[in-house]
Amino acid sequence: MQLAVLVSGSGTILEAMLEAGVPVALVLADRVCGGLDVAAQASVPTALVERESYGPAFDRDQYSKQVAVVLASHDIDLIAMAGFGTIFSLPLHEAYGGRILNTHPALLPAFKGWHAVRDALERGVKVTGCTVHVADLDVDTGPILAQEAVPVLPGDTEASLHERIKAVERRLYPATLQAILERGTVLP
Repeated sequence: MQLAVLVSGSGTILEAMLEAGVPVALVLADRVCGGLDVAAQASVPTALVERESYGPAFDRDQYSKQVAVVLASHDIDLIAMAGFGTIFSLPLHEAYGGRILNTHPALLPAFKGWHAVRDALERGVKVTGCTVHVADLDVDTGPILAQEAVPVLPGDTEASLHERIKAVERRLYPATLQAILERGTVLP
Protein backbone atom coordinates (compact mmCIF):
# COMPACT_ATOMS: atom_id res chain seq x y z
CA MET A 1 0.00 0.00 0.00
CA GLN A 2 1.24 3.48 -0.90
CA LEU A 3 0.88 5.88 2.05
CA ALA A 4 0.45 9.64 1.87
CA VAL A 5 0.85 11.73 5.01
CA LEU A 6 -1.05 15.03 5.09
CA VAL A 7 0.52 17.85 7.12
CA SER A 8 -0.13 21.49 8.00
CA GLY A 9 2.34 22.18 10.79
CA SER A 10 5.81 21.43 12.07
CA GLY A 11 5.79 17.77 11.03
CA THR A 12 6.51 16.14 14.41
CA ILE A 13 4.04 13.30 13.77
CA LEU A 14 5.59 12.78 10.32
CA GLU A 15 9.05 12.68 11.94
CA ALA A 16 7.82 10.00 14.35
CA MET A 17 6.43 7.96 11.44
CA LEU A 18 9.69 8.19 9.50
CA GLU A 19 11.77 7.35 12.59
CA ALA A 20 9.56 4.28 13.15
CA GLY A 21 10.26 3.14 9.60
CA VAL A 22 6.78 3.78 8.21
CA PRO A 23 7.20 3.87 4.41
CA VAL A 24 5.80 7.21 3.25
CA ALA A 25 5.30 7.63 -0.49
CA LEU A 26 4.12 11.26 -0.44
CA VAL A 27 3.73 14.16 1.96
CA LEU A 28 0.96 16.59 1.00
CA ALA A 29 0.38 19.94 2.69
CA ASP A 30 -2.40 22.52 2.53
CA ARG A 31 0.04 25.37 3.31
CA VAL A 32 3.76 25.99 3.36
CA CYS A 33 4.88 24.39 6.63
CA GLY A 34 7.67 22.62 8.48
CA GLY A 35 6.24 19.23 7.56
CA LEU A 36 7.31 19.82 3.96
CA ASP A 37 10.87 20.45 5.19
CA VAL A 38 10.81 17.23 7.22
CA ALA A 39 9.74 15.33 4.09
CA ALA A 40 12.41 16.99 1.94
CA GLN A 41 15.13 16.14 4.48
CA ALA A 42 13.98 12.49 4.35
CA SER A 43 13.86 12.54 0.51
CA VAL A 44 10.12 11.89 0.53
CA PRO A 45 8.23 13.41 -2.44
CA THR A 46 6.02 16.36 -1.55
CA ALA A 47 2.98 18.12 -2.94
CA LEU A 48 1.56 21.47 -1.93
CA VAL A 49 -2.16 21.88 -2.58
CA GLU A 50 -2.45 25.28 -0.99
CA ARG A 51 -5.70 26.60 0.37
CA GLU A 52 -6.53 29.94 -1.16
CA SER A 53 -9.10 30.92 1.44
CA TYR A 54 -9.76 30.32 5.12
CA GLY A 55 -13.05 32.17 5.16
CA PRO A 56 -16.56 31.62 3.83
CA ALA A 57 -15.31 31.74 0.22
CA PHE A 58 -13.40 28.47 0.70
CA ASP A 59 -14.73 25.83 -1.70
CA ARG A 60 -14.28 22.64 0.33
CA ASP A 61 -15.62 20.38 -2.45
CA GLN A 62 -13.25 21.82 -5.07
CA TYR A 63 -10.32 21.56 -2.68
CA SER A 64 -11.21 17.96 -1.82
CA LYS A 65 -11.33 17.14 -5.55
CA GLN A 66 -7.91 18.75 -6.10
CA VAL A 67 -6.36 16.71 -3.30
CA ALA A 68 -7.95 13.50 -4.61
CA VAL A 69 -6.46 14.14 -8.07
CA VAL A 70 -2.98 14.75 -6.65
CA LEU A 71 -3.14 11.63 -4.47
CA ALA A 72 -4.35 9.50 -7.39
CA SER A 73 -1.52 10.82 -9.57
CA HIS A 74 0.91 9.38 -7.00
CA ASP A 75 -0.93 6.02 -6.81
CA ILE A 76 -1.80 6.55 -3.15
CA ASP A 77 -3.81 3.82 -1.43
CA LEU A 78 -3.88 5.06 2.18
CA ILE A 79 -3.98 8.54 3.73
CA ALA A 80 -2.74 9.47 7.21
CA MET A 81 -3.71 12.95 8.35
CA ALA A 82 -1.00 14.17 10.72
CA GLY A 83 -1.97 17.55 12.10
CA PHE A 84 -3.69 18.39 8.83
CA GLY A 85 -5.76 21.54 9.23
CA THR A 86 -8.37 21.12 6.49
CA ILE A 87 -11.54 19.05 6.81
CA PHE A 88 -12.43 17.19 3.62
CA SER A 89 -15.83 16.88 1.99
CA LEU A 90 -17.48 14.16 -0.07
CA PRO A 91 -15.20 14.15 -3.15
CA LEU A 92 -12.17 12.89 -1.18
CA HIS A 93 -14.28 10.42 0.78
CA GLU A 94 -15.74 9.06 -2.46
CA ALA A 95 -12.21 8.42 -3.74
CA TYR A 96 -10.62 7.21 -0.48
CA GLY A 97 -13.48 6.34 1.88
CA GLY A 98 -12.42 3.94 4.60
CA ARG A 99 -8.74 4.65 3.83
CA ILE A 100 -8.35 8.08 5.44
CA LEU A 101 -6.89 7.90 8.93
CA ASN A 102 -6.70 10.57 11.60
CA THR A 103 -5.40 10.96 15.10
CA HIS A 104 -7.28 12.86 17.80
CA PRO A 105 -6.14 14.06 21.25
CA ALA A 106 -8.94 12.43 23.25
CA LEU A 107 -10.54 9.05 23.79
CA LEU A 108 -13.24 9.25 21.15
CA PRO A 109 -16.19 9.42 21.13
CA ALA A 110 -15.51 11.89 23.98
CA PHE A 111 -14.34 15.43 23.27
CA LYS A 112 -14.67 15.70 19.52
CA GLY A 113 -13.50 18.83 17.74
CA TRP A 114 -10.62 21.28 17.76
CA HIS A 115 -10.47 21.89 21.52
CA ALA A 116 -10.46 18.34 22.88
CA VAL A 117 -7.68 18.87 25.42
CA ARG A 118 -9.19 22.09 26.76
CA ASP A 119 -12.61 20.46 26.90
CA ALA A 120 -11.26 17.47 28.85
CA LEU A 121 -9.69 19.81 31.42
CA GLU A 122 -12.85 21.89 31.70
CA ARG A 123 -14.93 18.76 32.34
CA GLY A 124 -12.53 17.66 35.08
CA VAL A 125 -11.91 14.16 33.73
CA LYS A 126 -9.17 12.07 35.35
CA VAL A 127 -8.21 10.31 32.10
CA THR A 128 -8.12 11.37 28.47
CA GLY A 129 -5.87 10.09 25.71
CA CYS A 130 -5.24 9.59 22.03
CA THR A 131 -7.34 7.90 19.35
CA VAL A 132 -6.38 6.73 15.87
CA HIS A 133 -9.50 6.35 13.75
CA VAL A 134 -10.80 6.11 10.23
CA ALA A 135 -11.92 9.60 9.22
CA ASP A 136 -15.51 9.96 8.12
CA LEU A 137 -17.50 12.86 6.71
CA ASP A 138 -18.45 13.95 10.22
CA VAL A 139 -15.60 15.34 12.30
CA ASP A 140 -13.94 12.84 14.66
CA THR A 141 -16.19 9.94 13.79
CA GLY A 142 -15.48 6.67 12.04
CA PRO A 143 -14.21 3.32 13.27
CA ILE A 144 -11.67 3.49 16.08
CA LEU A 145 -8.44 1.62 15.27
CA ALA A 146 -6.39 2.27 18.41
CA GLN A 147 -6.62 4.21 21.65
CA GLU A 148 -4.38 4.81 24.62
CA ALA A 149 -5.24 6.53 27.87
CA VAL A 150 -3.29 9.46 29.30
CA PRO A 151 -3.90 10.47 32.92
CA VAL A 152 -4.85 14.05 33.72
CA LEU A 153 -2.47 15.14 36.48
CA PRO A 154 -3.13 17.70 39.22
CA GLY A 155 -1.99 21.10 37.98
CA ASP A 156 -2.11 20.11 34.30
CA THR A 157 -2.46 22.96 31.86
CA GLU A 158 -3.76 22.55 28.34
CA ALA A 159 -0.15 22.70 27.09
CA SER A 160 1.28 20.15 29.56
CA LEU A 161 -1.53 17.67 29.00
CA HIS A 162 -1.38 18.09 25.23
CA GLU A 163 2.38 17.38 25.25
CA ARG A 164 1.84 14.08 27.09
CA ILE A 165 -0.91 13.15 24.62
CA LYS A 166 1.40 14.00 21.71
CA ALA A 167 4.06 11.68 23.13
CA VAL A 168 1.55 8.82 23.01
CA GLU A 169 0.35 9.87 19.55
CA ARG A 170 3.91 9.80 18.17
CA ARG A 171 4.17 6.15 19.22
CA LEU A 172 0.60 4.89 18.69
CA TYR A 173 -0.03 6.35 15.21
CA PRO A 174 3.11 4.91 13.56
CA ALA A 175 2.49 1.51 15.19
CA THR A 176 -1.10 1.51 13.93
CA LEU A 177 0.04 2.45 10.42
CA GLN A 178 2.69 -0.28 10.42
CA ALA A 179 0.07 -2.88 11.35
CA ILE A 180 -2.25 -1.69 8.57
CA LEU A 181 0.54 -1.74 6.00
CA GLU A 182 1.63 -5.24 7.06
CA ARG A 183 -1.86 -6.72 6.78
CA GLY A 184 -2.74 -4.69 3.66
CA THR A 185 -6.11 -3.46 4.92
CA VAL A 186 -7.36 -0.79 7.32
CA LEU A 187 -9.86 -2.85 9.29
CA PRO A 188 -8.80 -6.28 10.60
